[in-house]
Amino acid sequence: MKHTSLLTLTLALAAFAARAEDKPLLAIPGKVIYENNLSSGAGAPWKAAKGKWEAVDGVLRGSELEADKHGAVTRLPNKLKDFVIEYEFKFSGAKATSLSINAIKDHMARIMITPKTVTVQRDDNDHEGPDKAVVFARFPTELGEGWHKVRLEMVGDKMLGKVDDLVAWGASDLFLTEKASPGFTVSGQSVDFRNFSLTEATLNPAWEEVKATLPKPGEKVAAAAKPAGKGKKKAE
Repeated sequence: MKHTSLLTLTLALAAFAARAEDKPLLAIPGKVIYENNLSSGAGAPWKAAKGKWEAVDGVLRGSELEADKHGAVTRLPNKLKDFVIEYEFKFSGAKATSLSINAIKDHMARIMITPKTVTVQRDDNDHEGPDKAVVFARFPTELGEGWHKVRLEMVGDKMLGKVDDLVAWGASDLFLTEKASPGFTVSGQSVDFRNFSLTEATLNPAWEEVKATLPKPGEKVAAAAKPAGKGKKKAE
């Protein structure tokens, strides 16, 4: 009887810890749009634009190909409103990876990750025009070996990015337009991905209280790392 009680208590504490870790931030996740543990790679509906994407040891591995002269890119075709994306990744030699969201024309937002930095930003939306990227936060970090969890939430004019325990948010009128084509990018060789989920979302009623605990947009912006050399490739 004591053994059963101890087991019940252990399971209850584990469930409580899981709920605490996944407490709502900007968004409340809703209906599942798409889920894939990526153990068989990224077949349809994923569409690889650049690079090599393959199933390796039960996960999806993305690698840049030198002949492409461009980072590896694979995307889903979805057009989105408010949503939450979650997945896990592991560096396997690459220089950088990102989760990016496109606008109907050009880029919208991304979480950019290197082994030493995590950046949450609104993207440059017109390449050669007057628009420029807006960095909401850039955290110095040391992402060692092993798996890391990424979460991107977009609701209304706001986005929130989370990598492990690093969290930042920002707002832009651009986010009120239709969002499209969520996808991974990889610079170098290689990055592993697993456990991808995309859900609909609604605004967390407690967002104002949550926001008060987070850095203000632009408050935590460490200096960007200098490129390793000339001919820096642009992440798409």
